[in-house]
Amino acid sequence: MIRAAGGLLWESTPERRRIAVIRRIRYDDWTLPKGKLKADESWEEAALREVEEETGYRASLNGFAGALAYQTSKGDKVVRFWHMVPVRMDQAAIDRSEVTDVIWLPTAEACVKLTYPIERALVEAWAQASHP
Repeated sequence: MIRAAGGLLWESTPERRRIAVIRRIRYDDWTLPKGKLKADESWEEAALREVEEETGYRASLNGFAGALAYQTSKGDKVVRFWHMVPVRMDQAAIDRSEVTDVIWLPTAEACVKLTYPIERALVEAWAQASHP
Protein backbone atom coordinates (compact mmCIF):
# COMPACT_ATOMS: atom_id res chain seq x y z
CA MET A 1 0.00 0.00 0.00
CA ILE A 2 1.20 3.50 -0.85
CA ARG A 3 1.04 5.83 2.15
CA ALA A 4 0.74 9.59 1.62
CA ALA A 5 -0.18 12.60 3.72
CA GLY A 6 -1.22 16.17 3.07
CA GLY A 7 -3.10 19.15 4.29
CA LEU A 8 -6.14 21.31 3.96
CA LEU A 9 -4.23 24.56 4.37
CA TRP A 10 -6.68 27.22 5.56
CA GLU A 11 -6.36 30.99 5.70
CA SER A 12 -9.13 32.75 7.59
CA THR A 13 -9.97 36.33 8.39
CA PRO A 14 -13.26 37.74 9.71
CA GLU A 15 -14.19 38.60 6.10
CA ARG A 16 -13.24 35.37 4.32
CA ARG A 17 -12.05 31.78 4.54
CA ARG A 18 -9.84 30.30 1.86
CA ILE A 19 -7.98 27.06 1.15
CA ALA A 20 -4.72 26.52 -0.75
CA VAL A 21 -4.86 24.52 -3.98
CA ILE A 22 -1.85 23.58 -6.12
CA ARG A 23 -1.31 22.89 -9.82
CA ARG A 24 1.12 20.08 -10.61
CA ILE A 25 3.06 19.92 -13.87
CA ARG A 26 3.48 16.14 -14.02
CA TYR A 27 -0.26 15.43 -13.94
CA ASP A 28 -1.56 18.77 -15.26
CA ASP A 29 -4.05 18.84 -12.40
CA TRP A 30 -5.31 20.99 -9.53
CA THR A 31 -5.09 19.20 -6.22
CA LEU A 32 -4.58 19.48 -2.48
CA PRO A 33 -0.95 19.43 -1.35
CA LYS A 34 0.15 15.91 -0.45
CA GLY A 35 2.89 13.36 -0.95
CA LYS A 36 4.36 10.03 0.03
CA LEU A 37 5.75 9.30 3.47
CA LYS A 38 9.48 8.79 3.84
CA ALA A 39 10.57 5.61 5.63
CA ASP A 40 11.27 7.31 8.95
CA GLU A 41 8.37 9.79 9.03
CA SER A 42 5.10 9.83 10.91
CA TRP A 43 1.93 10.69 9.00
CA GLU A 44 1.87 14.14 10.61
CA GLU A 45 5.53 14.86 9.83
CA ALA A 46 5.01 13.90 6.20
CA ALA A 47 1.89 16.06 5.93
CA LEU A 48 3.70 19.13 7.27
CA ARG A 49 6.75 18.52 5.04
CA GLU A 50 4.70 17.98 1.89
CA VAL A 51 2.54 21.05 2.47
CA GLU A 52 5.63 23.21 2.97
CA GLU A 53 7.40 21.76 -0.08
CA GLU A 54 4.39 22.13 -2.36
CA THR A 55 2.95 25.45 -1.15
CA GLY A 56 5.92 27.28 0.32
CA TYR A 57 4.02 27.82 3.58
CA ARG A 58 5.26 26.49 6.91
CA ALA A 59 2.15 25.29 8.71
CA SER A 60 0.91 23.98 12.01
CA LEU A 61 -1.53 21.13 12.48
CA ASN A 62 -5.06 21.98 13.53
CA GLY A 63 -6.76 18.56 13.68
CA PHE A 64 -7.32 15.50 11.52
CA ALA A 65 -9.42 16.18 8.39
CA GLY A 66 -9.92 12.66 7.04
CA ALA A 67 -8.46 9.99 4.81
CA LEU A 68 -8.96 9.08 1.17
CA ALA A 69 -8.27 5.69 -0.39
CA TYR A 70 -8.09 4.88 -4.07
CA GLN A 71 -6.31 2.69 -6.61
CA THR A 72 -3.41 3.87 -8.73
CA SER A 73 -1.41 2.13 -11.45
CA LYS A 74 1.21 1.43 -8.74
CA GLY A 75 -1.23 -0.05 -6.21
CA ASP A 76 -3.68 0.96 -3.51
CA LYS A 77 -3.06 4.41 -2.02
CA VAL A 78 -4.18 5.92 1.29
CA VAL A 79 -3.82 9.66 1.88
CA ARG A 80 -4.40 11.12 5.34
CA PHE A 81 -5.15 14.85 5.53
CA TRP A 82 -4.87 17.32 8.41
CA HIS A 83 -6.32 20.77 8.80
CA MET A 84 -3.47 23.25 8.81
CA VAL A 85 -2.90 26.96 9.13
CA PRO A 86 0.17 28.86 7.96
CA VAL A 87 2.54 29.85 10.73
CA ARG A 88 3.06 33.08 8.78
CA MET A 89 1.71 34.25 5.44
CA ASP A 90 5.27 34.62 4.09
CA GLN A 91 5.60 32.19 1.21
CA ALA A 92 9.00 30.53 0.68
CA ALA A 93 10.20 29.30 -2.68
CA ILE A 94 8.69 26.09 -4.02
CA ASP A 95 10.09 23.55 -6.48
CA ARG A 96 8.64 24.87 -9.74
CA SER A 97 9.57 21.63 -11.52
CA GLU A 98 6.79 19.94 -9.54
CA VAL A 99 4.25 22.66 -8.69
CA THR A 100 3.54 25.59 -11.01
CA ASP A 101 0.88 27.45 -9.06
CA VAL A 102 -0.34 27.85 -5.50
CA ILE A 103 -3.63 29.71 -5.19
CA TRP A 104 -5.92 30.59 -2.30
CA LEU A 105 -9.60 30.13 -3.07
CA PRO A 106 -12.89 30.28 -1.18
CA THR A 107 -14.08 26.71 -0.64
CA ALA A 108 -16.80 26.88 -3.31
CA GLU A 109 -14.27 28.02 -5.93
CA ALA A 110 -11.73 25.44 -4.76
CA CYS A 111 -14.32 22.68 -5.25
CA VAL A 112 -14.83 23.82 -8.83
CA LYS A 113 -11.06 24.04 -9.47
CA LEU A 114 -10.02 20.70 -7.92
CA THR A 115 -9.53 17.98 -10.53
CA TYR A 116 -10.46 14.96 -8.41
CA PRO A 117 -14.03 14.41 -7.14
CA ILE A 118 -12.77 12.60 -4.02
CA GLU A 119 -10.76 15.69 -2.98
CA ARG A 120 -13.73 17.95 -3.78
CA ALA A 121 -15.87 15.83 -1.46
CA LEU A 122 -13.35 16.23 1.37
CA VAL A 123 -13.26 20.01 1.00
CA GLU A 124 -17.07 20.20 0.68
CA ALA A 125 -17.44 18.20 3.88
CA TRP A 126 -15.50 20.89 5.76
CA ALA A 127 -16.72 23.94 3.82
CA GLN A 128 -19.46 24.82 6.29
CA ALA A 129 -17.51 24.06 9.47
CA SER A 130 -16.92 27.16 11.55
CA HIS A 131 -13.46 25.97 12.57
CA PRO A 132 -11.70 23.10 10.79
